[in-house]
Amino acid sequence: MSVLRGTDASPPGTDLGSRSGGQPDDRGPLGLYLHIPFCEAICNYCNFNRGLFDVGLKRRYLHALHQELERASTASRQVPADSLFFGGGTPSVLDPDEVRALVAHCRSAVNLAPEAEITLEVNPETVSPARLDGYRESGVNRLSLGVQSFRDEDLSRLGRLHTAARAIEAFQVARAAGFDDISIDLMVWLPEQTVEAWLESVETLVGLEPDHVSFYLLELYPNAPLKDEMARGGWAQAPQDRAADMYQVGVDRLAAAGYEQYEISNAAHAGRRSRHNLKYWSDGAWVGFGCGAHSTCAGERWQNVSGIGDYIDLVDEGRAPVGNHRRLSREERLTDTMFLGLRLSDGIDMAAVRRQYGVDVWSRWGPELAPFVESGLLVRQSDRLRLTRSGMLLSNEVMQVFVS
Repeated sequence: MSVLRGTDASPPGTDLGSRSGGQPDDRGPLGLYLHIPFCEAICNYCNFNRGLFDVGLKRRYLHALHQELERASTASRQVPADSLFFGGGTPSVLDPDEVRALVAHCRSAVNLAPEAEITLEVNPETVSPARLDGYRESGVNRLSLGVQSFRDEDLSRLGRLHTAARAIEAFQVARAAGFDDISIDLMVWLPEQTVEAWLESVETLVGLEPDHVSFYLLELYPNAPLKDEMARGGWAQAPQDRAADMYQVGVDRLAAAGYEQYEISNAAHAGRRSRHNLKYWSDGAWVGFGCGAHSTCAGERWQNVSGIGDYIDLVDEGRAPVGNHRRLSREERLTDTMFLGLRLSDGIDMAAVRRQYGVDVWSRWGPELAPFVESGLLVRQSDRLRLTRSGMLLSNEVMQVFVS
């Protein structure tokens, strides 16, 4: 079972344009990512880079984030970008004026297209009409609503602050504020979750008619507090074959409601695929700002330091907040393209790989991939290679071909 969540800044002064002749990568415009690490409560399953909200620390952090963007802008204003994603943490702890200032700084840092997709992750408990109106005015045109479940029992076990009713209300408020591009996150394989309970959440979502859906299997990382709570409460996850059933029936129900699955864990109405997240799976380029932010651009990969305090101190000292940095070999870029591209329902265009990397995919990996084709996990049609629905459930087994 391997329906996993996909991967979600340049050092100050780095000239992104000079690295690539004005283009950050061979695969279209750049994506920008801003990490907002603050949460009003820490969910018991979460392994993202985040900390509890503190007004004073937020002020210092935003000052550092503006400084990092300002230093990037001195060399990179001509680099085109077409997406901006506020992730976290809980970015909706920011006031609209704070979001507006960051959007403006991003437009100064790069050539951010007027029609750029600008996404803000939002938790239901932070939503209000005034706040969402402010976000719209600041330039945000897409919301990613972290619901996880429309059942109060599930939300309580996950330590979420909102109720199912509050989540529904938040979505309705967002629609009333004029957002016509809203994604809802749901989680599958929760403690004590049954196929029927999962479908209850899916049916509620379908009734709301969001534009995009993300559905992720719960992964219990080592030392997750939820593990202890499950032991104390006698809660258990369903067997893996039952989790597979949940995934299959959920995707079927979404398809019946007009959602096209375009990635292992994502489906959307026509024209509403996530432009930003597609860069992660399509050999695209993105630059992240803020603590722990990852970047992949022009054949290089780097990550900022994770600690909020460490990040602030480095930026305040005029130093690059980068924790690690390396140039990717051609082989690494090729295997990333194969590994991540198979997450997409469209799969991999082997002709494009041949043009980009000079490698015939089937000549190189065919003997190892052929058993997956024979077993119905993988489909090879002309120059297209893609996973079947069953293959998506066992994607890691297939993808190991490219990383072994």
